[in-house]
Formats: sequence, C-alpha cells, structure tokens
Amino acid sequence: MPAAAAARDLRRAIGRDPDRLTLQESVAWAGNYIAMEIYSPETAPLRRIAAIGASVQECMRQLSEQGLDPARYEFSLLRLPY
Repeated sequence: MPAAAAARDLRRAIGRDPDRLTLQESVAWAGNYIAMEIYSPETAPLRRIAAIGASVQECMRQLSEQGLDPARYEFSLLRLPY
C-alpha cells in the first residue's frame, strides 16, 4: 500500500472510539500510537482518538496543529487484537 494511502487510512481513525475499530482496521493500524484526552471528572471526555501516528511525537504534532495541548492527552500503542 502506498504511503499516501496508508496515511489517508490512518486519518479515518480520528474521532473514533478505539474499542469500535473493525478487526481489519485494528490489524492494519497495529503498531501506531493514538492520543486520547486524559479523563478527569471535570471534563469527562469521550474515548475518542484525537491523533494517530507512527510515534508519540507525530501524535503530539497533530494535536498541536489542531490547537490542542498535548499535555492533556495520553498516548497508547495500538496492538494486534489477538
């Protein structure tokens, strides 16, 4: 798959609940990092992917480009679902 197509596919994850990814998406995107807003009782954010990339730094860059503070996000590695 060309790099541009892979990047386009990654962007489809933005705004989605990581627990709701299809099996195909979970396998295709395994090994990438996701950023989700850190939970606090004051904000009670939904579990949504705010950024996805090959590294935490890439996720932080994406968050900054969206005007979001990376310090308010946690970063997790997507793993194979099995």
